[in-house]
Parts: sequence; structure tokens; C-alpha cells
Amino acid sequence: MQIKNLLSQHFNWKPTLQQEEVFSRLEEFLMSFSKESVFILKGYAGTGKTTVISALVNTLPIIRKKCILLAPTGRAAKVMGAYSGRNALTIHKKIYRKKNAASLELDFDIAENLHEDTLFIVDEASMVTTEGFSYVSDGLLSDLIRYVQSGKNCSLMLVGDTAQLPPVGLENSPALNENYMESEYRLTIYSYELTDVVRQAKNSGILFNATKIRKEIKLDEEFPEYQFPKFITKGFNDIFRMTGDRLIEGLHYAYNKYDIENCMVICRSNKSANLYNKHIRNQILFQEEEITGGDIIMIVKNNYYWLQQHDQSHTGFIANGDMAVIRKVSNIHEMHGFRFADLHLEFMDNNQGDPIRCRVLLDSLHVDAAQLPREQHQQLYQSIARDYDDISSKKDRLEAIKNDPYYNALQIKFAYAITCHKAQGGQWPLIFVDQGYLTDEMLNTEFLRWLYTGITRATRELFLVNFNEKFF
Repeated sequence: MQIKNLLSQHFNWKPTLQQEEVFSRLEEFLMSFSKESVFILKGYAGTGKTTVISALVNTLPIIRKKCILLAPTGRAAKVMGAYSGRNALTIHKKIYRKKNAASLELDFDIAENLHEDTLFIVDEASMVTTEGFSYVSDGLLSDLIRYVQSGKNCSLMLVGDTAQLPPVGLENSPALNENYMESEYRLTIYSYELTDVVRQAKNSGILFNATKIRKEIKLDEEFPEYQFPKFITKGFNDIFRMTGDRLIEGLHYAYNKYDIENCMVICRSNKSANLYNKHIRNQILFQEEEITGGDIIMIVKNNYYWLQQHDQSHTGFIANGDMAVIRKVSNIHEMHGFRFADLHLEFMDNNQGDPIRCRVLLDSLHVDAAQLPREQHQQLYQSIARDYDDISSKKDRLEAIKNDPYYNALQIKFAYAITCHKAQGGQWPLIFVDQGYLTDEMLNTEFLRWLYTGITRATRELFLVNFNEKFF
């Protein structure tokens, strides 16, 4: 039987013309299945990318192919797992291994790919960067391709939305750029872009407005004359305007209806997120302590130490962007001119099992940057290093510093409000998006992508907070 027909059979709805075209392209790709080819599936929010992937996942076993589902972050992997009904992993956890679990060196290597006849499907591929992951890395995208190609008859599929924010520091998303993928990695490219919002999504105000912004991004890339996109909220029951003075009331409504971990405030800056987190903790949760059990936090810097302390054979790490609930706080103290605490953390997005005891750097909670500024980090390092001045061997002294729990203290932030880059790849039933400071001159493709990415994080209700009248 034709692969195209099998895909249609496993589809939950009558496929649109575009979706049928995707099935034809997928059939070509799967017939020529090889490590030198990649399928790039692009699509607007609401065009049915996730339904296409679900159909593909259910079709592959019939044609004697296996699949591995991957995403750039723990939150994105959780979303992918939910819609596909399969376990999904982060790219990092799948493709990297520590050479030696006991060592604290950043000696990660690309793991051995023992899979055969397997399609690796990567969702939220707009986030996949060409930046190096560690000293040994050629960049996450290169490492991913190398890993997949090292398996026996394995191939790669990249899925994403080019209107979302590209990786930090880049102007567009390399993994979704056919020309880049072809010239840089000498791959045969099969690709398709879904643009038609599907029937069942058309009565959603969130997706209706996201599609409008998506079209403006495309238009502005061709003819850069930026206009304020006009939101239409009338007639929809899932998108609302809100002034700042109604926010406390709105947050109470959100937390009562969906629970606090199913709601998120998305901000333009770390400074704004810090202010939101402070007000939410003080005025909604009535938390007077600086940090306490029940608080939801996000890790803001990769950490290779604490999982090994918890389990010596562990080869993974706690990743920037992982979210956790604090189960217990103890030993708040000052050391090396900084403030620390010991926390028991239960990770939310990536089944780590039992709570893990970690030391955290409390100062990172309050800085208006993504993580502790370099000069403060240097100051901490120098103070820790002085404790080991009596070790004469330079190699042993460095090893001792690298094993120091203060040197390895986790950097964290509260996660009731986060920046859009941190939210990317995740979805929550209810989202508040705060416009932040914006002048007419700041209205550009970057802002529109930020806006599009922010509003498409919401699956059920979206509140537009403090938005200029010009948006309506």
C-alpha cells in the first residue's frame, strides 16, 4: 500500500489539500530513506503540523521504520510527548554522553547511535542553534546531524515555524533554512511549508490573530514598512485585552481555574520578569520569605555537577531552561561575598525521579540579566580559588575548585513570569503577554516574531496586558 494512503488513514481529520501534498512529499522522502536526506516541515501555528507528525509516528512501524522524538528543551519535549502519545527526549539528553560520569570536566562527547532504520523527528527546530554546546562541540545542529548519520540507515526530520524567534544571536533559524542545510551539510532536502489554518482552528481567536501576525511578518520581510498589527478580540472567547490594574484579579482567576503551574506571564525583558515574579510572590502567593517550599523556579545555566552527586552513574546534566518545584529549603547562608541555599528540587518537565538536593546561588534570583554577570562570576571564582591556595599542584588545585559545591551552585530564577526566549517550545493553557516598553521605531520583524511566539504559547486563553491602543 502507498505510504501516502497509510498517512491519510492515520490522520484524525479529512486532510486538507496542503496536508495531502505533505503526505506525497513524505512518501518520496521515506521511499528514498537515507542518512544524506532530511525532511524540513515548516508551518504556521494551527496548520496541523502536530497532527501530521502523529500520523507519521503511527505509520512508520507499518513500513518497518522506528522513530525517536526529540525537542530542544524539556518543556518542548513534554508538549511533543503529549500530542504524539510517545516518549520524547531533549536533543542534549539523547545525543551527548559524559566520557566519564565521575569526572567534572566538560568532557561530553557525541553518544554512539545504536539505532537502525530510525527516523529522528525534531520538533521546535527553529530553536536549534549552530552554537557550540561544549568545548568538543561543532554546534548543536552539526552534532545532531553527525549523531543521526552515525546510526545504521537513520534519517532526520526537522519541524518548526520560521515566524518564531530564531536562536539567540541569529537572524533566522538555520535548521529550517533549506539553502543553509543543503550547502553546509551537503544534504538532500525534502521540504514543505503549511500555511492554511485548518478548519477546527479557525474559531480560535488565538490562532486567528497569530495567523494575521504571521502574514505581516512575511510581508514585512519582503516590504519592510512596519504597521501595528491589529488584534481582533471581538467574537472570540479565548483572547482578551487587559490593563495592568486588572492584573491581580486576572492572575487570581488564572490560578484558580488552571493551577499556577499551568499559567505563565511572558515578558520582554529579564528586568520585567523579575518585577512580575516579585509581585506575584508577594501579592498573590503572600510569600514573605526570599525563597520557600512550593516556589517554581527555572534553571538559567547548564549544570553538570548535581545529578552526578545524586547518582554517580548519571551521565546527563541539568539544562538551562529546566523548571522545578522547590520541595524544601535549608541552610541559607553567606559565603565568598554571595548568598546561597540548599534546595530539594523536583524537576517538572523531564522525569528525573526523586527530588535532588542542590546548592543554589540566591544572588542569581535578583539580577536583571539572563544569569549572573561575568564579572560577579569571576569574583566568586577568585574567592573560591583562594580556599585552595595551599594545593601546590596546579592540576590538583583546578580539580578541587571544580569539585567545590559553591563553584557549582545552580543559577536560578523564579518562573511565574519568564522571557519569551525562555518560554519558547513550551505551551501553557493560559498565558499573559505583557507588551513592555515599545516605541514606534521598535516595531520591526524582531518584535513581531516575539509577539507571534508569545501568543502561540497559549492553548486555551490569552490575555494581552498593557498593549498600546494602536494594536486594536
